[in-house]
Amino acid sequence: MAPAPASAKISSMKKPAHGHRERLRARWRASGLKGFADYELLELLLGHAIPRRDTKPLARRLLDRFGSFKAVLDAQPEEIAALEGAGKQTGTFLSLLRGSMQRYFETAARQTDLLASPEAVVAYCRASLENLKHEVFDVIYLSTKNRVVGRDRLSEGTVDQAAVYPRRVVSGALSANAASLVFVHNHPSGDPAPSPDDKRLTAQLAEAARTVGIPVLDHLIIGNGRHFSFREKGLL
Repeated sequence: MAPAPASAKISSMKKPAHGHRERLRARWRASGLKGFADYELLELLLGHAIPRRDTKPLARRLLDRFGSFKAVLDAQPEEIAALEGAGKQTGTFLSLLRGSMQRYFETAARQTDLLASPEAVVAYCRASLENLKHEVFDVIYLSTKNRVVGRDRLSEGTVDQAAVYPRRVVSGALSANAASLVFVHNHPSGDPAPSPDDKRLTAQLAEAARTVGIPVLDHLIIGNGRHFSFREKGLL
């Protein structure tokens, strides 16, 4: 009997993984996220970046390496690409997925009265800042209806400091025709508790904005899965 063609052997090797992926998709269509383990969700996502390979081992490897589903999406593309079996395409795909999440929350924030729904701005800020390895300081410009009309990065510093100048805050707010402001920065350490310097800087910036009639509604500090709101704590 003649041996089976190589193409037939390859095809038969693909079928089990293909059938498993179709079952995962069927589960998703039937009930969505309910009942999905982290590795299964990641496996199903990776199938779009790696369509012709069993992605379960890579999904588990990613979770083992980074520790959680969130940490996988927070990882830098080059960190993912360096993992065995991942490669540049996987790093790009997961980075794109996270960027899409940022855009999703940004759109929600722009369409929402942020005073009526403060969780919208928190979600927006967490999506964009929580994965950064260095400290940054942003200002969000709001309209008279408390909706986002713009955002500027005022400073991008080292892990533990960022220099922000009141004059730049005022000029940016006037240029954006902002009715009010929200400051946001991250603590790469993961602890969102404000330092004495954070409190002093907030007071200085709020006073500078007040001189031109623009109130500061909040200053959010983003940590790892947590945040601190100056407004919620009565500090603004």
